[in-house]
Amino acid sequence: MEFLIYILILVATGTFVGFASGLLGVGGGFIMVPVQFFLLTAMGVDPTTAIRVAFGTSLAVILPTAVSGAMGHMRRGAVMARPAVLMGVAGIIGAFIGGTTASNVPGDFLRSLFGFLVLAAALRMALARDYEGRGEPKTRALPYILWGFVTGFIAGLLGIGGGIIMVPVLSIVMGFNMRRVVGTTSAIMVFTATGGIIAYILGGIHATGLPPYSFGYINLIQLTLLAGLSIPMAQVGVKVSHKLPEKQLKYIYVALMFYIGLKMIGVLR
Repeated sequence: MEFLIYILILVATGTFVGFASGLLGVGGGFIMVPVQFFLLTAMGVDPTTAIRVAFGTSLAVILPTAVSGAMGHMRRGAVMARPAVLMGVAGIIGAFIGGTTASNVPGDFLRSLFGFLVLAAALRMALARDYEGRGEPKTRALPYILWGFVTGFIAGLLGIGGGIIMVPVLSIVMGFNMRRVVGTTSAIMVFTATGGIIAYILGGIHATGLPPYSFGYINLIQLTLLAGLSIPMAQVGVKVSHKLPEKQLKYIYVALMFYIGLKMIGVLR
């Protein structure tokens, strides 16, 4: 593969991921992971090593992108601070455990499991009646802590920010409206990405067969190219999200989840 094509693919992916992160509160790992996996295997990297590098590098891109998106949403009053901290702290622990577990679980099994999970969440959101604006969000700390740990574990396990799970949880279970869902999810992903990054660095620090310029399972070249445009594009996504009607945000998100789920289980190629 020519190096120029390699660069262009990563830059285009980072641009889209940043916009999606700001618009919908997702980390974009479901896009970055398959793209990186394809590029690494095309370069001759062993598939097992490639998927772990894709997971680790994806989380490393998600961290600054989520910080950029969360700051934009905070300026617009769309981040619920207490839920974000409760879920975030639990999410760091869950993401670290998930990232450590990923070294011992087959990648095909993980992708299929995640695909079915996403489809179930998408179906639940699509069938739910107007849950936005049902009143004030739940205030008990325990549900936030438990869900934070679960979403963090999934985030670390699959190299994603966890937004694909957090969005339906916050909207359906916790009663947030969609603007608060997107803003608060962006803030939580800062925590979950941090826990996962630590796990993938430690897990790959002595690994062999890594692509050049890798720090553990994080490839610094791909990190730079992906994050270079994802960070500023997150601010563009934030601005667009605050101009769209809340129901339209919901429909966009449900459609995206169905596509991701079908792609993960292999229905769409």
